Amino acid sequence: MNERDVPRRRPGQGPDGNHDPYADSYFESGYEDQTGTGRRPFAARGYDRQGAMPADRGGSGPHFYDPSTAARSYGGGLPDIEDEDFDDEEPSNWRRRTAMIAIGGGAAALIGGGAYAVTQFFGEGTDPSNTGAETPVDTAAPAYVDQNQSLMNGQAGLGIRKNTPTTGNSFGTPADAAKNAKVTAKTVLPTKDPVRHLATRLTFGPNSKTIADINKLGINGWIAKQLKPETIPLTRGEQKADAELVTWAMSYEQLKAQREDLDKKGIQADEQNVRYAIAKQLFSDRQLFEMMVDFFGDYFHVAAFHEGNELTRASFERDVIRKHALGNYVDMFIAGNKHSALLKYLDQDESTKDAINENLARENLELYTVGAFNGYTETDVRQAAMLQTGRSVRDNQYVYRPEQHYVGPIKIMGFTHANPTAEGGEAVQEAYFRYLALHPNTARYMAQNLATRFVSDVPPKSLVDAMAKTYLDKKSNIPAVLMTMLSRTEFWASVGQKVRRPGEYLVATYRALEIGAEAPAGFTSNNTNVSPMVQGLGDIKRKLEEFGHAPMELPTPNGYPDVYVAWTSAGTMVNQWNDAYTAITGGRRQFTWQKPEAIIANPPATAGAYLDALTKKLINVTLDNDRRLAILHIVSPTMTASTPVDATFNGAIASVIRAIFATPHHHLR
Repeated sequence: MNERDVPRRRPGQGPDGNHDPYADSYFESGYEDQTGTGRRPFAARGYDRQGAMPADRGGSGPHFYDPSTAARSYGGGLPDIEDEDFDDEEPSNWRRRTAMIAIGGGAAALIGGGAYAVTQFFGEGTDPSNTGAETPVDTAAPAYVDQNQSLMNGQAGLGIRKNTPTTGNSFGTPADAAKNAKVTAKTVLPTKDPVRHLATRLTFGPNSKTIADINKLGINGWIAKQLKPETIPLTRGEQKADAELVTWAMSYEQLKAQREDLDKKGIQADEQNVRYAIAKQLFSDRQLFEMMVDFFGDYFHVAAFHEGNELTRASFERDVIRKHALGNYVDMFIAGNKHSALLKYLDQDESTKDAINENLARENLELYTVGAFNGYTETDVRQAAMLQTGRSVRDNQYVYRPEQHYVGPIKIMGFTHANPTAEGGEAVQEAYFRYLALHPNTARYMAQNLATRFVSDVPPKSLVDAMAKTYLDKKSNIPAVLMTMLSRTEFWASVGQKVRRPGEYLVATYRALEIGAEAPAGFTSNNTNVSPMVQGLGDIKRKLEEFGHAPMELPTPNGYPDVYVAWTSAGTMVNQWNDAYTAITGGRRQFTWQKPEAIIANPPATAGAYLDALTKKLINVTLDNDRRLAILHIVSPTMTASTPVDATFNGAIASVIRAIFATPHHHLR
């Protein structure tokens, strides 16, 4: 079989062609070949058919949860926490491991279907095995073609749905909505702390400055400022990223001219693009903007590493995603369809009037606008592919080639046009893109995805409806849609309803520790071609690849899933805890960090008060008594809240802080 003749699997359909309710969590390798050109399978691009990162690139691929095979794959057990993460002061490795598992919410149970983990993260009463006679589990619930909704159509998803508010009301301002919201869901998080809720939902993780800024500006003032990121000064870390990731601001012509010299230094533009995204997440005070950049990196996804895009993928990030992340989506969508990185990624550069390729036309409908099979047919896809001919790439730059444009009447969903001339084809294409981006189904699909990212894995229909209406009324203006979301009680009542994905967990940990971008005094490097910070960002990138969640790196065009059950892996969770320990103890030597015993100035002299000070500083909560005692018992089985301790927590300060980062309170957004 030719690599371009792999048949397309329909959403909700397994590899054997039969119905599979989890089919969309497995990444497609091919598209249906109606035209004789089809889709190049991602296996031919260096990835396996599930989109896993190849081993020779340092990753094991996305750790997506498969409820049908997970228990068999891991035997229902918990991967061991490596001994190297425990120093000589460790009183009992086994006791510490079991305590970590208890503190973290029963990681072993993540393997066997997710029910216990759902209970730990989302509260008692969400266990889908204990729904009661009045709320039976519908095991025949339909499969959804959308990736996130499909993943939520399972036992764990039904349990989360039971604990999620189903309706709400709109208020004049976010602060008014916060004041009038009532948290009814069961959660370990504080239910009357809107500042913490806002800070965890609209950032990659709050640091002390984030909390202080919200308290100073107020909820409304802080949101207003975040929606105007240009008014927020660049941090030192951002300034260093701009200066030291030398390819970020280069044009294609500059990169082409300097490519040989950059290659000799081991500097690649697409690689630095990923590191730039990580730096902004870690160090920027423009956190809502960076959250939206990441959101659109999944929604309007172009893989970071794709043959032929080495010199242009960063430009897509800069000129399409970042330029319009807090603008109008219609402008982003039109700009993206005029960018060589997208056109090459989905083979539009190979589509001509005599050999039509459907890839980009299909994804424009299925992923980037109205949503999979949501109002369009295969005939519509074919018509769209015909209309889009002529859009191509020359010397890695977008070009319209009228001689390759199909001429003739077009009908795609409700869009019709005579399309009478080749010269006028580009204008017709842009009119079609505008039609798609402003379609009611796009409004709902966008609202559903935004609400899933910021509110709940199963967002209330009332909220999605309100956001979709604003999207249409405001002609796809993203800040207006966000303000609608933030001015409704569903957002403020959703405390505890989102779990951090692996990359979000890592960044939140670094931000909580307030790790700095400067190299510490005395740091030496044997690589003079890149700065210490750039080297450190590379280390973090490789760790994120282990997690299967490095920015932009998913090879398939659907972007990373947003829902908790997609990432339920005990191995990943333990890896996260171990990486937190690395950060706590300064293991990434290219960054500055506080010694763990210096995180609290003048720490209390008793164990309970010291632990409370640490949890308030690092995760903005005070733990319940059971978890407090479990953490204290990591230090000693006889330790109580009144036990005297020194600044090092009697030698166990790093392990205590890692245990804090293992709590559900830190995993939850």
